[in-house]
Amino acid sequence: MNERRGPIRVMVVDDHPMWRDAVARDLAESGFEVVATAGDGEQAVRRAKAAAPDVLVLDLNLPVLPGVQVCKELVGANPALRVLVLSASGEHADVLEAVKSGATGYLLKSASTEELLDAVRRTAVGDPVFTPGLAGLVLGEYRRLASDPAPAAGSDEPKAPRLTDRETEVLRLVAKGLSYKQIAERLVISHRTVQNHVQNTLGKLQLHNRVELVRYAIERGLDDA
Repeated sequence: MNERRGPIRVMVVDDHPMWRDAVARDLAESGFEVVATAGDGEQAVRRAKAAAPDVLVLDLNLPVLPGVQVCKELVGANPALRVLVLSASGEHADVLEAVKSGATGYLLKSASTEELLDAVRRTAVGDPVFTPGLAGLVLGEYRRLASDPAPAAGSDEPKAPRLTDRETEVLRLVAKGLSYKQIAERLVISHRTVQNHVQNTLGKLQLHNRVELVRYAIERGLDDA
């Protein structure tokens, strides 16, 4: 994975102009490149496809097209897009629906400016970012999904790809909910090396993002190892 060149490109989507402008201004003043903003879901999809942001800061409660649908459509078209939901709702159903639609993180609007800036930086490198208390909820939901019976598959199911010992070790810590920084400190390796292991693992397993990776690991019981 190549080193990032230039500032992180961000798009802000919210139907409240004052809030949207304030978030965009805070991001721009902190060195992010705000490539677009939008006030409704349809506009968000159109502008995001044209502006190609690295991170989409997205409210769920949007006119015309709901935020969850925006997320699903944009991530479906570009799996590399990172989506950070910034919502006034801490309802569990909203959080889970956002994650299932492809969001990388979920932050409440009560977060401080510093928390938002840190969340956008972490989202850009693939870290899942959740308001405290919500990360456990998401992991719990994946455990529940993983314990459901899998759809019947033929006996010619392909063998699982072979991961190296270090890739498996990193995957196990990802499943436990550790950030890349925490994994790097635990294994005494660099943040970049952790990212490389995760990218290699995603490629081998043909998964698109860290959320799918966590589910894969939990399905195989790696979070309890």
